[in-house]
Amino acid sequence: MNPLRLIGLVLILAGVLALGLGRVSFTKSTHQIKVGPIELAVKETKDFELPIWAGVSAIVIGGVLMVLGGRRP
Repeated sequence: MNPLRLIGLVLILAGVLALGLGRVSFTKSTHQIKVGPIELAVKETKDFELPIWAGVSAIVIGGVLMVLGGRRP
């Protein structure tokens, strides 16, 4: 498979995932204290909103790369 077509396919899949999910959550450990056998950890959950324009742009650019990758020079 042509490298341009492969990159285009990956971008299309990433764009569809971005549109489907809409939001990504992750947990981040911020502080950790160890005092003898006692441990204290603070974990924060963060949400990252994926913009719609980013998903649509990835799909469009991926489609263009798929078309350009199929052309013979």
